[in-house]
Amino acid sequence: MLTGVWPWIWFNLFVLVLLALDLGIFHRKSHAVSTKEALIWSAVWISLALAFNAGLYFVSGSEVALQFLTGYLIEKSLSVDNIFIFVLLFGYFSVPAAYQHRVLFWGIMGALVMRGILIAVGSVLIEQFHWIIYIFGAFLIFTGIRMGVQKDENVNPEHNPLVKFVRRFVPVSDDFVKDLFVVRREGTLMITPLLLVLLVIETSDLLFAVDSIPAIFSVTTDPFIVYTSNVFAILGLRSLYFVFANIIHKFHYLQAGLAVILCFVGLKMVVSGFYHVPTWLSLLFIALVLGVAIVASIMRARRRAAEQVSAKVEAAVTSRGKP
Repeated sequence: MLTGVWPWIWFNLFVLVLLALDLGIFHRKSHAVSTKEALIWSAVWISLALAFNAGLYFVSGSEVALQFLTGYLIEKSLSVDNIFIFVLLFGYFSVPAAYQHRVLFWGIMGALVMRGILIAVGSVLIEQFHWIIYIFGAFLIFTGIRMGVQKDENVNPEHNPLVKFVRRFVPVSDDFVKDLFVVRREGTLMITPLLLVLLVIETSDLLFAVDSIPAIFSVTTDPFIVYTSNVFAILGLRSLYFVFANIIHKFHYLQAGLAVILCFVGLKMVVSGFYHVPTWLSLLFIALVLGVAIVASIMRARRRAAEQVSAKVEAAVTSRGKP
């Protein structure tokens, strides 16, 4: 276990340097992120996380490294829900592709701060009141069951209380002004719809964090491991969005897989008082559930595509046979 303040300082400085390079050099000009570019950046963020994991192995041993890897996989898989929300929000507000990266960058900056606060609060609560881990576990089981049975719902950001509050007291421009969040028109300072999108993303991530952060406490209560695995999962979220934005709807069984994972980690927390589930077993189970959900979704998508082709061929043959 890494102790002291220096690991925190060095890690956060490392993250700040990465973010400065990301926005200040590689994405200084707003542009539509291509799938190729997103794949490259996804590989970069995943490689950095695995390199950090290797460093933990040599510094703190295999158990700590395994805890980080399991926590990272949990956070990475649960972040898929964020991608669904991003797709719906960008579509609802008709955000141009060139401006989406900027919104996500600042959205993730806010998410890092909020999750850091929630992790600190959660760590203190578990240390002072260990029984709260059972409440976290029961909450995750409930959330997993709800996620598994609920149907897809339409997202209407205009019903968001924060959006209502902002629209009531702050002037909002009717259109986007490049990639700006705030503009001045005819002497009046106004916010743009791009800032509204950012506000909804921040509030949505806060709700997701309530699920994901207790989930990682099922793996470890070490705040440094909880925090770093969260940060690496969030840092790669933007690239993951641009990779899956156009195909995320094809992963039909992914939500069911995430529901199973939430129920599993919740059950693990509930029984932790009398049985400890090995970290390697948790990692294996989570990886297996994700693999099955993804493969089943791909098979379903291919089957439906084949059925659509067959239907078109049959319709064409039928139409030709008519006099």
